[in-house]
Amino acid sequence: MCGRYAASRRPEDLAGIFEIEKWEPEETLDADYNVAPTKEVHAVLSRPLKDADDPRPVRQLRTLKWGLVPSWSKTPEGGARMINARAETVHEKPSYRRAFAARRCILPADGYYEWVTGKQERDLEVEGKKKRPGKQPYFVTPADGSVFAMAGLYEFWRDRTLSDDHPLAWWVTCSVITTEAETTPLAVAPEEGPHSLAEIHPRMPLMLTPDRWDAWLDPSRTDPEDLRGLLAPPPPGLMRAYPVTTAVSNVRNNGPELLKELAAPEEGTLF
Repeated sequence: MCGRYAASRRPEDLAGIFEIEKWEPEETLDADYNVAPTKEVHAVLSRPLKDADDPRPVRQLRTLKWGLVPSWSKTPEGGARMINARAETVHEKPSYRRAFAARRCILPADGYYEWVTGKQERDLEVEGKKKRPGKQPYFVTPADGSVFAMAGLYEFWRDRTLSDDHPLAWWVTCSVITTEAETTPLAVAPEEGPHSLAEIHPRMPLMLTPDRWDAWLDPSRTDPEDLRGLLAPPPPGLMRAYPVTTAVSNVRNNGPELLKELAAPEEGTLF
């Protein structure tokens, strides 16, 4: 799954990486090292500009809320639970299939956090001893330092309790697509800890390599069977993972220190 990630690249850098044609400085976000559900996030998408005469899709950097609210939903309350969509079923699930066919985006990140329950704590659980599991967070990121381009979907939802001219009348929300975690060895693995992504968690965000960006963002591609071919996992051996401070578990903590690599898992959370 993907329940927390880091996104520190500046909007102007993202504009260069993704060949963005349109972005509004007043809508851009500061670096966020602890992105959590319901927060606003940067998304790269392609669609015609509002009120423009030219119907041509324009690649844009937009600010969306993480947690997808389907257009047909009566309330936005379920958005916080719809942060992930499974690649295996996204084409058929009622909450996601329309967005999959017409509203795909890329969510740029430095990488994502995932938590591993330490061996000592798992042993206590197996023995039936009531002790809260000690979970060691790991940061997963491209080994070459490139952007982690997560496949995403976005949707529009109209709040019918507000007038048309109200600034909050429309919500634009998004979800991260996930896939099965790689079982092959990491490009760079910690000496003491997991050596594949599957040893950390059975799911991972679907990372799109640059050769798939144009096709994924192309709104003219609407056939679900054609699009499913873009959901193939990236080539193995592109990622590294390393332990980070358990401070990241508290969403109130935020800063580059959360990405600092630990020499070993914290005490009580040994893999």
